[in-house]
Amino acid sequence: MWQSFPVLPQCAAAPGTASPNFSFNPCWRKDTQLQDPNISKMRGHTCFVLGFLTVTFPVYISGYSRGNVGGFCDTMLPNHNTNTKQTTDAPYQIITSISSFNPGDTIQVTLRGTTGNNFKGFLLEARAAEPSSPVTPLGAFQTTTSNTQLLNCIIGGMTYMASAVSHTSGSQKSEIVVNWIAPDTGNIEFRATFVQAFATFWTPVMSQIIKRSATTSNNSNTVVTSVSSTTTSLLNTATLPQGISSDGCGSTKFCFSNPAQCDPARDENCFFMSSTPLDNRGLQFEMSGRATGYISIGFSDDRLMGNDDIYICGMDTSGNIQVQRAYSTGRVLPRTVPLGEVNNIQVSDVNGIIQCSFNTRNNISTAQRAANEMYYLFFAYGSSANGQINQHIEIPFISVEKVNVGIIQLASGNRRKSTLIKTHAALLLIAWMTTGSIGMIFAKFFKNIGGSKKILGKNIWFQLHLLLMVLTVAATVIGFVLAFVHVRGWSHNKGSHPVLGCIVMGLALIQPTVAICRPSPDNKRRFIFNWFHSSLALVIKCLAVATLFLGFKLLLNRTANKWPVKVLGGFVGWEALFFILHFICCYFKEKALYVNLKRKVDPDFILFIVYLCGNLAFLIALLVGIAQT
Repeated sequence: MWQSFPVLPQCAAAPGTASPNFSFNPCWRKDTQLQDPNISKMRGHTCFVLGFLTVTFPVYISGYSRGNVGGFCDTMLPNHNTNTKQTTDAPYQIITSISSFNPGDTIQVTLRGTTGNNFKGFLLEARAAEPSSPVTPLGAFQTTTSNTQLLNCIIGGMTYMASAVSHTSGSQKSEIVVNWIAPDTGNIEFRATFVQAFATFWTPVMSQIIKRSATTSNNSNTVVTSVSSTTTSLLNTATLPQGISSDGCGSTKFCFSNPAQCDPARDENCFFMSSTPLDNRGLQFEMSGRATGYISIGFSDDRLMGNDDIYICGMDTSGNIQVQRAYSTGRVLPRTVPLGEVNNIQVSDVNGIIQCSFNTRNNISTAQRAANEMYYLFFAYGSSANGQINQHIEIPFISVEKVNVGIIQLASGNRRKSTLIKTHAALLLIAWMTTGSIGMIFAKFFKNIGGSKKILGKNIWFQLHLLLMVLTVAATVIGFVLAFVHVRGWSHNKGSHPVLGCIVMGLALIQPTVAICRPSPDNKRRFIFNWFHSSLALVIKCLAVATLFLGFKLLLNRTANKWPVKVLGGFVGWEALFFILHFICCYFKEKALYVNLKRKVDPDFILFIVYLCGNLAFLIALLVGIAQT
């Protein structure tokens, strides 16, 4: 909002002008002595007009960038001076979560650009599908993000509350997701206007026709039975999915579970999926698992997320369980697609255990893939909010090998960590608990090693310190890159671990850069380098240890045995004990409290050997723990 009028400039008299009264000064000033009252009035009017334009013109040209277009719900045309829409095919699409509805159903509507086309503005409404129907908007929308807003359309003197959705800013958008509550009406379609630039827009862009269902389901020819924890008296009904069990696994149906061969009818912590071939060349899918929002089964060509077909059994905005079909393009919200040939849907949510059963004649794959029916199975689960699934925090259970769900067999899934993540953890552990620690020990306590002997013109302790620290930085860089390669982006929902990891990586690169630029040993400013170098090393070490603890907690998430975290704590304690004992030895040496006899082993060296043995023992134990995750 423009909060005040701008201060207009005071203009000086033109050179050679006899009086300032005739200089260009549009501002009204009481102390100016004007010779002509008409000129005074003219200047007052000029001041008012300029001030008015200064305030209103920016508001006019930026008002619609905030999406306040409720006055154009009938035509859906942007008021951009020229209302000439594009005649080419729109590079945008409207995707709906279901293809039929009943009054009161919630439909997820997605606006998305194709082939990388973004849009700055949009206007979305639901209209009757019949061409002769009036332009009255139908139903009510619900926003899911802060970059969308609800509009109350006024058409023919009538106000339709929350009957349209638009943007809140002119920023580039690749996808918008909203929810629509269906009224008691006939077939509908969604219509949208997409604005790519000020004079470039497409309207109307229409979705497929969403049919009014003649049954009590969210999809045509589908009967949905929803069971909540308050209707447990119905659990004995044979047709409800609470009858899901492992009976018939390996003999009449394909089963995929974790723990292996668990029975969801007896084990409430069993994550279970089965498929039974039907006579009409379809499959009956069953899913069961404990979750706070949804369970899902994905079909993938590899063991990585992305380009996967998914069936989701999750809560809608009313808390009821619905079945959705989706396609995942990576670590983003999956794109919902029409359910297609899915029927006989049955769902339940009892005591936190979500179960679904449905028949499908759809092809497993919604994308162009190799002509085979072998897939890795992903069983993922997590929470949901406002009818939308959230990113699962836990690693999905993934089948050990590719399977064909149309062939009767047994399969099990695990959430084994990726080899890349294990390598990442091992490299960072070696870098900051072994090579880095020993390198700092040589620089701190063993500068007299080798006496006056040198290697390549440098003291032995320096060359050992340099070698170990180069290995530390190299291992850190490799481990850092491996994490990003595995995640293919930023690690969301991982807390402070990735943030601290990036800080350690940055400081680990700064430290050798500073060392390269160090002054000579006899330089009067050498003490500044020594102080900075050692202080930065201490900071990096502390941050690295904190990052390792956070990383191990993520690595061992939901595992029963947390011993590696305890061992890491012992590892840190062992290192701290060595530093304390070595400082004590140094104190004794300075005070000459013991005599270092010739031909006797230096106590410092004995202490270092003991420390090194303990360090390697802790390291091997933790590497074994990493391998077992």
